Amino acid sequence: MGVKHWMANLQMARLKRKAELISFNIPSDLLKTKHILVCLPGGLRELTLVKQFLPTITTLFRQSDITLLAMPGIQVTDIYPRKGFQIITPSMDQLGWSGLPKRTFLATLQGYNFDMVLDMNLEESMFTATVLLNTPRAIRVGRGNHLGKPFYNLEIKTKYLRDERNIYRSMLETLGNLMNRRTPLTEIDPAEEAQEA
Repeated sequence: MGVKHWMANLQMARLKRKAELISFNIPSDLLKTKHILVCLPGGLRELTLVKQFLPTITTLFRQSDITLLAMPGIQVTDIYPRKGFQIITPSMDQLGWSGLPKRTFLATLQGYNFDMVLDMNLEESMFTATVLLNTPRAIRVGRGNHLGKPFYNLEIKTKYLRDERNIYRSMLETLGNLMNRRTPLTEIDPAEEAQEA
C-alpha cells in the first residue's frame, strides 16, 4: 500500500466520522427531485452500458435536471450525448495529492444543490465515495452490498453479482417501482450487444 493510498484512506475515515445522516421520506422525496447527479463508472464497457440506460433515467426523473459526473481524467464527451445533460469532468488539478477531490471542486458540486445522487459506479472509487459523503442533503442511491452507510441512504440490492447490464436494469426498475413510475427499460439491440463482446 503506497503513501497516497494510505493518505486517501485516512482522509476517507475522517470524512466517514463527520458524515451527516439525514432521513428521507421515500418515495415522496424521490418524486420531488429537481437536480440529479449521476456518478459514472470508470470503465469503457460500463460507460457504454450506462449510456444505454440514460433514456430510462430521464423518463423516471422527467422533471429533473440531470448532470453526469465522469471519473477524473476520463473524457466522456465523445461517448455521451450533450443534449439534455450537463457533463462534469474533473481535471487532474481539481484533485488533491492523494487523488481525492479538492474542497473547491466539492464546493462547486454543492453549488448545484443536488437532491439526489445516483451512483452507477460498480467498482469502489475513493473519488465517488468522497462526492457521496459531501452531498449529505441529497438522497444517495447505490447498489446494495457495495459501500453501504454512510455513503448511501438508499441501497438497491439485486440478485446479480457480476452482470452489469442486469444490475443497472434492476436498480432502475426498483426506483421506478418505488416511485410508481413504470417505464419500459431500454432494450439492447442484439447487434450492439454482440459488438460489445
